[in-house]
Amino acid sequence: MKKNLVFAIFAVLITTTVSAQWQPVGNRIRTEWAEKVDPQHVLPEYPRPQMTRTQDPNGWINLNGLWDYAIAPLGEKPTQYNGKILVPFAVESSLSGVGKSLGNNNELWYNRTFTVPAKWSGKRVLLHFGAVDWKTDVWVNGISIGSHTGGYTPFEFDITAALKKGENEVKVRVWDPTEKSFQPRGKQTSKPRSIWYTAVSGIWQTVWLEAVPQQYIKQLRTTPDLDRKLFRIETTISQAQPDDLVEVRILDGGKQVAAGRALGSAAVEVNIAEPKLWSPDSPFLYDMEVTLLRNGKVLDRVQSYTAMRKFSIGKDQQGIVRLQLNNKPMFQFGPLDQGWWPDGLYTAPTDEALVFDIIKTKEMGYNMIRKHVKVEPARWYYHCDRLGVVVWQDMPSGGNNPQWQNKRYFTGEEAHRTVESENNFRKEWKEIIDALHWSASIGVWVPFNEAWGQFKTVEIAEWTKAYDPSRLVNPASGGNHYHTGDMLDMHNYPHPELILLDTKRATVLGEYGGIGYVMKGHLWAPDRNWGYIRLKSEKEVTDTYEKYADMLYQQIKRGYSGAVYTQTTDVEIEVNGLITYDRKKIKVDMERIRKINERICNSLK
Repeated sequence: MKKNLVFAIFAVLITTTVSAQWQPVGNRIRTEWAEKVDPQHVLPEYPRPQMTRTQDPNGWINLNGLWDYAIAPLGEKPTQYNGKILVPFAVESSLSGVGKSLGNNNELWYNRTFTVPAKWSGKRVLLHFGAVDWKTDVWVNGISIGSHTGGYTPFEFDITAALKKGENEVKVRVWDPTEKSFQPRGKQTSKPRSIWYTAVSGIWQTVWLEAVPQQYIKQLRTTPDLDRKLFRIETTISQAQPDDLVEVRILDGGKQVAAGRALGSAAVEVNIAEPKLWSPDSPFLYDMEVTLLRNGKVLDRVQSYTAMRKFSIGKDQQGIVRLQLNNKPMFQFGPLDQGWWPDGLYTAPTDEALVFDIIKTKEMGYNMIRKHVKVEPARWYYHCDRLGVVVWQDMPSGGNNPQWQNKRYFTGEEAHRTVESENNFRKEWKEIIDALHWSASIGVWVPFNEAWGQFKTVEIAEWTKAYDPSRLVNPASGGNHYHTGDMLDMHNYPHPELILLDTKRATVLGEYGGIGYVMKGHLWAPDRNWGYIRLKSEKEVTDTYEKYADMLYQQIKRGYSGAVYTQTTDVEIEVNGLITYDRKKIKVDMERIRKINERICNSLK
């Protein structure tokens, strides 16, 4: 009894000490999930649901939590740390416990220690970063282990050779100039206003350690082919040998329904005679198991999942080009989703918070989400896959802007980028596509939005289509239009308007709406708010939404094949959301909105 009491007192003291080291900062609104953030168990879920090793559930360690941090002038190493920061929340956020701007003349330093379990002996140890914005340098025990540029994609280092027995130290340095450079940054700015939001710097997704075999499966690239009724699985192996054998099993409810094998780097093709199809109405997912063998010995085995679905375009009986899912026309309709949080900025406070917006989108009757100039953690796409929602994925914008022409095909001069800027765009866009290729729900790639940093549109669109022909390409959402890609995408605020109609590509309304409604007590800045139009009640907003939806419905008959309503939630001073920024209030009549949206989504059935 005394021993248990001592342990309980010790646990309370530890918790109290940790709490004293960290508290959310600032006095702005927060979500209800902010109160559930435990600095000792921050975002504890396994961060890579598309590739797991369930046979060794103790084969990974979550490094989220309190790290030492310092902000130092560019090029100077700090002599001491400023305090504690809660990883993985950006330094500017409330939940980081810091709430400070970094700026382009400073660098952000992180430091923490960790111990590698003895049972990991004989294995390789990987250090994973979900995403860090923007340039990252990493040291382990004073040994430089690598660098990475790009704020939206995961990266990893094999740190095995740098480890020692007992306690190890990891140090991270981040430089993030935001709009003072060419980097993709989406809506981040050092001077937030209207539709531009607070900068996000440093680690903003989960950091974790993973133990893997000496030769292991590094990456899976699974592509469904509905017309041929097969899956194509490409596997990247560390230290690959020509006689390596890869076995793939496809399972339905634990029962094997198909299997295939390949040697070396060859792709595995797995046929399913009568595949179950994925759609928003029936988001069926197959389980998948991939095994690496050498001379009959199992070296590694990973679990994954996949889905049989096809995104395409095709003409209907009236000759109008329609978006298609599984070779059938489907009007794709959903909200513009910014993916921002008042407490965590780019990072949702919890996994429950991360999935909240998706659930509400489905409950409102939508079948699609446009993820706007941001890339989410892998778990967000996993939730879209399992819940059933099509995703239009934007490339985060950045760079200089050319003239914007949104009501005709482009006749102006595109932006001229430096070689460094252009190469960086291509690098980061490819990394994003590679990182998200596994997701069943992503149906459209969107390289440019409203001329933000837009350059060499035809070339970029054609490269994107060639690199991933399994998805559609929306080359330029909202203008500067070209006769390329799969879609012609117009923006019109506040109400829908069909301005151009493409006879060879699907015509979509990439943004409209923006109905603003200020709800007191749920505002980021009570004295400074912005919306495309301003209404004063839930009924007014819902009535206006319905009026616009009726206009859209009529324009579907004339040629629209998809539409995006602005937007899921309020963000900072922008009050155009269906939901408040703190996610505590729905700003419309949910039941009416659901019926309105279902009518739109079912319009081509």
